[in-house]
Amino acid sequence: MKTYAGISRLAGICAASLLALLAACSRTQKTATIDDDAPGEKRWPLHGQIVSVDAAHKTLRVQHEEIVGLMPAMTMDYAVGPGDLANVKPGEHIRGDLVQSGGDFRLERIFPDDASANATIDAAAKSLSQDTMVRGPHPFREVGETVPDFALYDQDGHVVQMNRFRGKQIMLNFIYTRCPIATMCPTSTVKMTMTQKLAREAGVKNLELISISLDPVYDTPGVLKDYAQARGIDLSNFSFLTGPQKSVQDLLAQFGVIAEFKDGILNHTLATLLINENGTIVWRADGGEWEPSEFVGKMKK
Repeated sequence: MKTYAGISRLAGICAASLLALLAACSRTQKTATIDDDAPGEKRWPLHGQIVSVDAAHKTLRVQHEEIVGLMPAMTMDYAVGPGDLANVKPGEHIRGDLVQSGGDFRLERIFPDDASANATIDAAAKSLSQDTMVRGPHPFREVGETVPDFALYDQDGHVVQMNRFRGKQIMLNFIYTRCPIATMCPTSTVKMTMTQKLAREAGVKNLELISISLDPVYDTPGVLKDYAQARGIDLSNFSFLTGPQKSVQDLLAQFGVIAEFKDGILNHTLATLLINENGTIVWRADGGEWEPSEFVGKMKK
């Protein structure tokens, strides 16, 4: 029980103490340097509709709105990453960044821009924000409490709401794809996949695994898909989620995870939770020293 008490104390610290703790995380290597743009790159927001997908040339033909200061509305072909290429279909609306590097242009940070999906995500974000505010200055949810409702995008660009997992056991953590410290996010992901395998071998049939990005601006659905595929992760019951930064911040506060960008450094703590079929938190492990067998032992067969 000392783990829960420790997190409760973290959740209850004041703003000044939070900054001190984040500085301590830097000294204990719970950090990563983030370089958003390479020298000479320029970015513009882009909104448009997919006209066609050219898998052979790894490009999307996009009919987009005017990009103020760069070009009028037009239809052009843009290079994209493999995850984005796999996620989109002709006729879909997207938003993202048009990136210029020298004389080349490409699209990055692509999200769906569907009106219905946007409405679902926005409504859930407002509700989650209100819930966090109502819970007061220390919104941390203890073991025994029910997880909040939320709506985020998965690695396929689909909207995922918490109620999709009702009736399932959930193993949940927070990671980000650019984390360079082997003992942090990379190890957490390996342990999640090991738990997935052990749970299947133990006959656990109603398990869903969820990793929510700490870096939702960079970790778009396509980036998360690339991350999962590069590691050979079985996505049949494993979802990588991203979405509005405010929603992620609210979830971090309610799940007792600390994460903050400062001077290009992402300081963060680790937590892995087990949630039962009714949405109640039944176990959590803080830090990275937990074992997959420990979680499997607590799952209902």
